[in-house]
Amino acid sequence: MIRILFISAILLLTLNARENPFFPSEGEKDLPISSNENRDKEPLKRVAITLPAQARVLQKVTLEFKNLDGTIENKSIELDNSVDWHLPVFVSQTFIETQKATSSDKAEDVPAKNKTKQKESEYATIASIKDLSLLSSGKCLKIVTNDEIMRNFLLVAPHRIVMDFKKGTEIDIKNSTKTNEQNIFKDVRIGNHDGYYRVVVELDGYYRYDFKKISNGYQIELK
Repeated sequence: MIRILFISAILLLTLNARENPFFPSEGEKDLPISSNENRDKEPLKRVAITLPAQARVLQKVTLEFKNLDGTIENKSIELDNSVDWHLPVFVSQTFIETQKATSSDKAEDVPAKNKTKQKESEYATIASIKDLSLLSSGKCLKIVTNDEIMRNFLLVAPHRIVMDFKKGTEIDIKNSTKTNEQNIFKDVRIGNHDGYYRVVVELDGYYRYDFKKISNGYQIELK
């Protein structure tokens, strides 16, 4: 009897029991672990990303996301599109809004272009002195004058375009400053100098510009 009990005890000690009988004996560590943890997040509706003032071309959009097993991945889409840094870039996941936006774009495609052309043709006077007026429309600035320009250049911190115009000895120009809220050409300063007068146009951000002669003066196009 003692011998039988001894042999039974040895057999019990040598059994290869599995740590978890509810998983297969092979590959147990490779299976994902589930839990009752509540991982519900608020659904994505719409978020906005504001670009810095020097942004001009959107090269790539990258989204980083978390998978069911907790791993982190990302997915990118390559782009090469010009952007207006004044406007935010939106990330949205709403099918209904996307459908409406697509239908609206198709329906209003032609009128939108006409509206854009109409707006571009509308210039507003942002500063004026005797024999010189500055008119703006979007990123375009017209300098209406018969005075000869001597030089134009760009200064930074803040970004501003400087223009020097030749004047006659009999012309007396008073120093003046004009602020234009919510305009790309936000400040205009005009100063009197010996033999010329200076027009300084402060911009609302970082730009390059093209300067050319037109029939009634000069034109600046920001880029």
